[in-house]
Amino acid sequence: MQPLERDNIRLAATVMLVRDAPQGLEVYMVQRPGNGAFPDLHVFPGGKVDADDFAPGICFGIDDAEANRRLGISVGGVRYWVAVARECFEECGVLMLRRDNATVDFSNVEHRQKFSALRKSLLAGDISFVQMCHQQNLTVACDLLGYFSHWITPPSAPRRFDTRFFLAGMPATQRTLADTQETADDQWERPAEALASYRRGDWQMIDPTLRSLETLSQYSTVAEALAGVHKGDHLMPHTRELESQGMQPLR
Repeated sequence: MQPLERDNIRLAATVMLVRDAPQGLEVYMVQRPGNGAFPDLHVFPGGKVDADDFAPGICFGIDDAEANRRLGISVGGVRYWVAVARECFEECGVLMLRRDNATVDFSNVEHRQKFSALRKSLLAGDISFVQMCHQQNLTVACDLLGYFSHWITPPSAPRRFDTRFFLAGMPATQRTLADTQETADDQWERPAEALASYRRGDWQMIDPTLRSLETLSQYSTVAEALAGVHKGDHLMPHTRELESQGMQPLR
């Protein structure tokens, strides 16, 4: 299994939550606080892969062998799907989880209040994500998380990450609620408008985020974007220039 960190490069996972809006497809983005390794950057939710994320027993729709095949690694692939679901819940309050073969319905006030309390316990370290899944009879909705791309932060960066990007449609009955310890701001934005904010100098973003937004800007709907990802024909050609920015082969 890949070590969580090697040569100062940490395994990580991030997720692009997308939704359909009247003006077209929107993606959820957060702004990092000004005191971290990447201050003030606009990014997609995500974070480090943890040892506890190797939990094939809580995965719905994929096993480790299939996860490894999709990522092009030998073992431990499901860690990325679990890490994405965990970070999504911790950082923006969205549950990419299933119970009784359906995503959790937050239009139910009791469910919403229960998982708000569980999120606080998770962030406080009083319970682990895997423990929460077992206790609440939940499984990670791996079938709803499409593997999107692979990037390694270039050597010039202050901290380096080996990151797998995923794409997911926002569950219809849920809403985002950013963790204020992890983020300074958050918003839904059309990919083209996010890129325009960068060009105006209003937003700071790094190459993996920019290239991902360029890819998403090709799609008008969530269904189109997910279909492209599942077919595997969504990425721009892998070039030396993109490789110098950190882009890796999909698998």
